[in-house]
Amino acid sequence: MLVEMKVEGLLFDPRSNMYILLLKAADMAGTLPIWIGKPEADSIALALGKVATPRPLTHDLVKNIVEGLRMKITRIVITEIIDNTYYALIYLSDGKKEVLIDSRPSDAVAVALRANVPIYVEEGVMGARTADELDEWLKNLKPEDFGNIM
Repeated sequence: MLVEMKVEGLLFDPRSNMYILLLKAADMAGTLPIWIGKPEADSIALALGKVATPRPLTHDLVKNIVEGLRMKITRIVITEIIDNTYYALIYLSDGKKEVLIDSRPSDAVAVALRANVPIYVEEGVMGARTADELDEWLKNLKPEDFGNIM
């Protein structure tokens, strides 16, 4: 079963020097934290803020290529977690045939935000990684550890 998610926000983790993408279940309790790199966090932040750039960035380019091929991005799904690595699929359709493209979740989310399509997580992934990891991280955080919160 798929759980629809919304981007809750981005946090900076000064211990790992990475960002945390927070996905929240749209119609039930549940949060999924995913640690991502700075370029992906920047791209997601630009999409969330609806910031127009003078030239297309990589995730804009992906969306433009798909549309240029007369296809449509219909949804993204975070499908599994293996050895602390998340996997995702970007679903494309031409109206007759559906094509699934392997992706990192951070890239898939950045594309989904630009294409204004739903973000889903397989329910099993939600069970494998709950907000406990984020709660533990927050519990051990000191005020001086806080970095940029987007």
